[in-house]
Amino acid sequence: MDKILYGTAYYYEYLPYDRLEKDIAMMKKANINLVRIGESTWSAYELQDGIFDFSPLDKVLDAMNKANISVIVGTPTYAFPTWLVKKYPEIMVTTKDGQKKYGSRQIMDITNPVFLKYSKRIIKKMIKHVANHPAVIGYQIDNETKHYGTSSENVQNLP
Repeated sequence: MDKILYGTAYYYEYLPYDRLEKDIAMMKKANINLVRIGESTWSAYELQDGIFDFSPLDKVLDAMNKANISVIVGTPTYAFPTWLVKKYPEIMVTTKDGQKKYGSRQIMDITNPVFLKYSKRIIKKMIKHVANHPAVIGYQIDNETKHYGTSSENVQNLP
C-alpha cells in the first residue's frame, strides 16, 4: 500500500437511523481513508441461533468501497447475543465475586467451550462472507482482549 492510513472505528449497526452517506461525507472531509467495522455487533448479524444476515455489513462495505475508504473487519465476539446466553448461561464469566449477569459487553468466559464454539462459527461465517470484498484490507481478531477476571471451572481444569 502506498499511502498512510488514517482512520476510525465505525459502528453503523449502533446508529438509530440511516446516516451512512452523511458519515462518509464527514469522513472524506476529515481525510479518513480507513474504517474498522464489525466488532461488537454479533447480534446484528446472527439474530437467532444459526440465522445469519450480513446485509448491514454489506451495506457499509459497499458504501466504503464506493467512497474509496479501506476497511478492516473486526470480529464481533466480545458483545454476544442475548439468545446465546439464554440458551447457554454458563458462558457468562465467573469471577471471584461469582457469575456475572448478562447486560454489559465483555463479560463472557473466554475459556468456555460453548462460547468458543459459537465464536468460531460467527467468525468463520463473517470472514468467509467478506473475504473477497474489494474494500477489505485486513482483519482484527478482537478488540480489548483480556481474561475478564475469569476463575471458571474451565480455567481450574486446564492441564
